[in-house]
Amino acid sequence: MRDPAERDEDLVRRYLEGDVQAFGTLVERHERRVYNLALRMTGREEDARDAAQDAFLTALRKLKTFRGEAAFTTWMHRVTVNACYDLLRKRQRSPLLHERGDDAPSRPEPASADHAEAVDLALDVREALLQVPEDFRAVLVLCDVEDLSYEDAASILEIPVGTVKSRLHRGRVALARALGSVDGGERPGPAEPSEGTMSP
Repeated sequence: MRDPAERDEDLVRRYLEGDVQAFGTLVERHERRVYNLALRMTGREEDARDAAQDAFLTALRKLKTFRGEAAFTTWMHRVTVNACYDLLRKRQRSPLLHERGDDAPSRPEPASADHAEAVDLALDVREALLQVPEDFRAVLVLCDVEDLSYEDAASILEIPVGTVKSRLHRGRVALARALGSVDGGERPGPAEPSEGTMSP
């Protein structure tokens, strides 16, 4: 029976030594985080599933390149962001925003008026994120949604910390503008949305 407290790095080593089940444990441990990151980057559940699958396939192929210089979670974030970039490039010519139709996910029935407003806001933010340029969106998701440090985001995206800060500021401004257009008018408030309202 595998120790649930076993470090990711030990599981990587076990897999490379021939323990095939070790990679399955890594997938189980990280699949929700990878999917959520992909969903916030792509905005579509189907695309998020595809990107998450691609990310794990890439991780499987490249696991021998993992050196342990950064945490496995950081390395997996990097692989996932790159998978999202690849998917977004493939559908670059298709519109990012779609009218809500029959294929759109249904909104859950609200338990209260406050809950309904929260659901509306979450969907608005998800749509607005898609209007933010991909490079800025990645930093927004990592820093404001995933609550990672500038240093971790820089490591994942392989860019300087100063670039992370610059993209984050520009991304927040773009998101604030996009939120104004999503609800049909200018929404007053600061350019920096609170972290608590960003998670879809």
